[in-house]
Amino acid sequence: MPRNVGVLLPSSSVVDSLWMLLVLLRPGLVMTSSPSTKALWRHGDGGAVTKDANNGCYHSELPDGGLTVRCSGVGLTQVPPGLPNHTIHLYLDNNHLSSLPADSFSGLTLLSQLDLSHNQLSLLEAGCFRGLSSSLRFLDVSSNQLSTLDPAALRGLRAHANLTHNPWHCDCKLQVSMPQLDLDPSSLAEVVCHTSDLHGLGAVGMPFVLLAEDWDLCLSLRRTTDVAMLVTMFLWFSMVISYLVYYVRHNQEDARRHMEYLKSLPSRQV
Repeated sequence: MPRNVGVLLPSSSVVDSLWMLLVLLRPGLVMTSSPSTKALWRHGDGGAVTKDANNGCYHSELPDGGLTVRCSGVGLTQVPPGLPNHTIHLYLDNNHLSSLPADSFSGLTLLSQLDLSHNQLSLLEAGCFRGLSSSLRFLDVSSNQLSTLDPAALRGLRAHANLTHNPWHCDCKLQVSMPQLDLDPSSLAEVVCHTSDLHGLGAVGMPFVLLAEDWDLCLSLRRTTDVAMLVTMFLWFSMVISYLVYYVRHNQEDARRHMEYLKSLPSRQV
């Protein structure tokens, strides 16, 4: 027999209305209230879903005692502080995160799945995933604004990562960074060049791992640097030669005037 459903409207927001619809469609859910949260839904099997009144995130209990925290599309501009340390799955997708500072997930030593997709991330600071190397199994940073992979930010992570739909810039820096990453190798195959230092060679739209097999982007950079150095040296020598020519001509003119002056002097009688 289905359990009775207690109806308590937590908010007029769209998200809360969806949760109310879930309660009405799932008789196995019982809705109650909690002093520390805005609303609480309890599954028939004992699991619970709560909403954090401070950040709008939903917490759902897992059978093993862990926690799934869903902060999808709640307008976050930073990782919410004070996340429970037994969080296993964390969803921060569809927000307005633009960067991740160091120790953004400190204390979440059990975190196994992290979804950061569909944000505006363009900077992953060194140490932003510190403390997750032993637990994290899946990382989603797809559909952001990342252009390079910084080993200092991803150091130690052995997770499978979704890196698709980012404006990757394929250059020497990225080629040097790739071998320093511990991410699942299949993840790196998803890095597709949006821009590249190899102009006119069809690099745009090509997976970086394939591009790196045929081209040494650092060699290309060194060649460009060598050409720039040669041009600079040529200009410098040209300036030196021009100065020497001017100096000689100027001294010749002074010498000629001095000789004319000496000739114009009356010769001394002995």
